Amino acid sequence: MNTLYVILGAAIGAPARFAIDQYIRRFSSKPYGIFLVNILGSFLLGLTFRSSEQIYDLIAIGFAGAFTTWSTFMLDIFLAHELRRYKEAALNLVLSLGIGLLAAWYGLQIG
Repeated sequence: MNTLYVILGAAIGAPARFAIDQYIRRFSSKPYGIFLVNILGSFLLGLTFRSSEQIYDLIAIGFAGAFTTWSTFMLDIFLAHELRRYKEAALNLVLSLGIGLLAAWYGLQIG
């Protein structure tokens, strides 16, 4: 049954990430959409960390696992570096990790 929760969460999380990122990219070429979903995902992981196994499987593993994306985050940083946008690459890295950690901590405090 836990596998079903993970599948259901992932089926919602991946399209949600895509929709949010595509929407935000209409207004900016910067990776703000991926930044936003990674911060929200960090918060959800913290929020559901002490939840029941079913809720954790659905939201943390399924939804947040498919919603957030390490690979796109890394690609955005790499491409900014390749384009010699060093400040943009550094800001993305530092802000994503720093605010992501704060979001996870805040989620843990609330949860």
